[in-house]
Amino acid sequence: MRTYDDTFSGQKIYPGKGKLYIRGDSKIFRFQNGKTESLFLQRKNPRKIAWTTLFRRMHKKGISEEIAKKRTRRTVKHQRAIVGASLDIIKERRSMRPEARLAARQAAIKEGKEKKATAESKKKQEKAKTAASASRGQTGRIQSKQGAKGAPSKVQAKSR
Repeated sequence: MRTYDDTFSGQKIYPGKGKLYIRGDSKIFRFQNGKTESLFLQRKNPRKIAWTTLFRRMHKKGISEEIAKKRTRRTVKHQRAIVGASLDIIKERRSMRPEARLAARQAAIKEGKEKKATAESKKKQEKAKTAASASRGQTGRIQSKQGAKGAPSKVQAKSR
């Protein structure tokens, strides 16, 4: 047996009972009786009318004995290691004084910059070396991409 809920009061409408109201925008409203339809058409707020389901739900009426209060679970904080740093290292850094941590950070940044600079200079030297060897090998003419690939291999003629 199919039952519908009253749009205004929220109560059940059994088959053969109730009214159907279809608004101009094709939205369907179902009402249990003329009372709920009338209140709906007067644009009354069902949350302010004491006997509606919405009012009762909003003011927590008639549900206290059915459902006991759910116990909330307390969140427990856990400390876990991060990739590249164990928990001991993390705790050690956290207990460090801010000035010491700042100094260590500056030193690490400086070291990283130096490493990057040496890598850059090495790269430049390598590039210069390859450019010098390439210029020695060329005879002064500009070579096309196709020419740089090398001459295509000749296909041998086959006869029967």
